[in-house]
Amino acid sequence: MLSDAAAGSASVPLYKYVDVAGLKRILAGSIRFTQPSAFNDPFELLPEVVVPNDATERRLGFSFDVQAQRRHPPMGALDQVPDGCQASDAMSRDIVQQLNALIGILCLSRVNDSLLMWSHYADQYAGAVVEFDGDHEFFAGQVDVEYCPLRPMRDVSVYVQPTEPIPIAELCVKSEQWKYEHEVRVIRRLADCEDRGPGPRGFTVYTQRLPPACIKSVTLGERTPVPEQRAIYDAVKETCISLALAAIDHRGYAFRRELIKLAAPASKLGPCISPRTAHIFSHLAMPRDF
Repeated sequence: MLSDAAAGSASVPLYKYVDVAGLKRILAGSIRFTQPSAFNDPFELLPEVVVPNDATERRLGFSFDVQAQRRHPPMGALDQVPDGCQASDAMSRDIVQQLNALIGILCLSRVNDSLLMWSHYADQYAGAVVEFDGDHEFFAGQVDVEYCPLRPMRDVSVYVQPTEPIPIAELCVKSEQWKYEHEVRVIRRLADCEDRGPGPRGFTVYTQRLPPACIKSVTLGERTPVPEQRAIYDAVKETCISLALAAIDHRGYAFRRELIKLAAPASKLGPCISPRTAHIFSHLAMPRDF
């Protein structure tokens, strides 16, 4: 579909699938860092914690590192539950509950042509895909999610008596069923984010200011309402953000990228008008040159 979106860029692109409301917040310079348990996957950052059968459940006291990369193998990693031990659901939940109060995660993708992600995260094709400059310092410490058939298993000693901070990257493991997302994460401390008040499901919304230079392009969905298409064009027309429409391709299960605006102010280069994008400008009085 849209793989050409990154072809002209020297940087490594990262993408975010959003609804129109989320897109407008991003264009206004704000992006959310979400607590793990606010995600749609209930297994987020929830390893199997293995404890002796006679162990007394206790609150874990570990420290963590939000930007360190995962170690190979991670400290305390296990392949199976040893004799005389069991997995403790309570201690697993203690980890994620502590992290909910401490960190937020920005979820991105390395692909911009996933039909499932358009449906799940971009309002059933009525939202957009935002392309970011993945080399920008804002995305420092990015972590690729690992996809595994089994949940990560850790010895409880890693969390009870840690010898060093635990990279949060080591907990960014998801079921193989999520592999199509090709997810990349940027993790930040909530203390470094702005509290924006209550959000869905009882989780406070935390955001950080997003430098405008991070945003490379926006691709609107096939079903994005025309008034919203016009509003987004107005928001980016005098920026260096390129704008396109993901139109259903003539063949196959794919989209073609119909340009609406190049990566330069429209006052310098003008819009890109085609039969598939003309409706965005039909309410305007166009110069004869167009």
